Amino acid sequence: MFGRMDPADLRDHDIDEAADRGERMLAWLESAREELDKVIGTGEGPSGQVKATVDANGLVLDVVYGPRALRLSSHELADETLAAVGAAAADAERQTHDLMREALPGYDPAAAQAELERLLSFE
Repeated sequence: MFGRMDPADLRDHDIDEAADRGERMLAWLESAREELDKVIGTGEGPSGQVKATVDANGLVLDVVYGPRALRLSSHELADETLAAVGAAAADAERQTHDLMREALPGYDPAAAQAELERLLSFE
């Protein structure tokens, strides 16, 4: 997304382009807060007996157990619950990325994550 740059190679055009991208991102974040607040991910465990919902931040909002869920062992029930919550979180993340792609053409969540990790590693 950004790559490594030598400051000596920066041109005014590059700086202006980066500033424009930053301004678009900030404007989108301000206007999209309402949309992001509406993101609700849903998921279920492999047996279909556990369903979960989470918000865009990964906060678990609800877990519902089907009538046959109590036939599962405690370990199976725990695994089903974790799978349902994980699937719901993945769904919420996908929805968030879809919103970002709409607002920022060319947005690549994997590249953005890699760049964030690189920046946080203080290389």
